[in-house]
Amino acid sequence: MKARLLLKDKETRPDGVTIERVVYELPVVSPGRRHGFKYRLYCGREGKCIVRYDNEVGKGDHVHYGEVERPYEFQSLEILLLDFDRDIRQLT
Repeated sequence: MKARLLLKDKETRPDGVTIERVVYELPVVSPGRRHGFKYRLYCGREGKCIVRYDNEVGKGDHVHYGEVERPYEFQSLEILLLDFDRDIRQLT
């Protein structure tokens, strides 16, 4: 069984900010992804990260603010997307 794509979109705003959201539902959970989702939520300008949420293997859930990386406490997919949207509004 393969991962199921739940969300994939990309937008480049007139101000040059690019927003990309990719979310998969995994067929099985793993130690770093106990919630069953694999995701990458990116917002940047001119190739530089403004904010990025992801959960790559070995790191678990975390968020990048520019070059600073912090752990992220995943509560639900809905809250993750709301947190990302909030950060975009505050940081751009």
